Amino acid sequence: MVDITHKNTTLRTAVAQAVVKVSKPETITAIENDTVPKGNVFAMSKAAGLLGVKRTPDILPDCHPLPIEFTGVEYNIDGLEITVIFTVKTIYKTGVEVEAMHGASVVALNMYDMLKPIDKGIEINTIKLLKKKGGKSDFKDTFRKDLTAAVVVCSDTISAGHKEDKAGKAIIKKLEECEVKVNEYVIIPDEKDIIQQKVKSYQEQGIDMVIYTGGTGLSARDVTPEALLPLLDRRIAGVEEAIRSYGQGRMPFAMLSRSVAGIIGNTLVLALPGSTNGAKESMDAIFPAVLHSFRILKGARHD
Repeated sequence: MVDITHKNTTLRTAVAQAVVKVSKPETITAIENDTVPKGNVFAMSKAAGLLGVKRTPDILPDCHPLPIEFTGVEYNIDGLEITVIFTVKTIYKTGVEVEAMHGASVVALNMYDMLKPIDKGIEINTIKLLKKKGGKSDFKDTFRKDLTAAVVVCSDTISAGHKEDKAGKAIIKKLEECEVKVNEYVIIPDEKDIIQQKVKSYQEQGIDMVIYTGGTGLSARDVTPEALLPLLDRRIAGVEEAIRSYGQGRMPFAMLSRSVAGIIGNTLVLALPGSTNGAKESMDAIFPAVLHSFRILKGARHD
């Protein structure tokens, strides 16, 4: 199956349809009057669909098992056609489009099975997805395309040339994927004065976001939060919570990180962990959604 461990959990909804076409009006009358020999067609077919949607990953090998938190079945009769409307909801990392289409098809097949003794000309048509909601595509927003960033690696060992930077490069890769221009990329030692000087300089230059990696742990040399916090006009607690929550779901030590998020003027300032995975996962946790902040800070320019 496709790896979805990097994805965020969101509310996912999918609506699908299947069309059951009978060959004579008497079949519709029997359904409406509940005189079909095998029982109530709509009630039994709905039950079949509820069971079927839960078994989707048992039948489709690349489909992820996921919690089905709502299923709705509706029927619309138009002449000799009965349209099945099947809705599925979940709060999970991947969508429920296949589950909705599978559920609609099972409802239609059960209707066929129940009606075939009284109607030999039944057809099942137009099994398709009508709409879906949730996931990255729905929360992409119309982000500005003129945003700039500076990436600052805080590390004594890397600045001394004893170790290669990978965390900063992971941050740059994510920024480029989000169409944010990286104007500056620097490596500095874990010195409070230098950390502060950098963010002040970038803010004065009008750079939109300054992202630090490193110095957010608990060692004596981890001073990035202490350097940045006095300079922030406002902290963004929700961003900090999202980073730690996302990380904690992937490794048990993420709770020890002292990641920081806030603003200085119109500049977004982030302090992320110094490990490669910690930096990458932190970026995955909040990007591109955090770019929505610039709709408020700078307006909604799209060019």
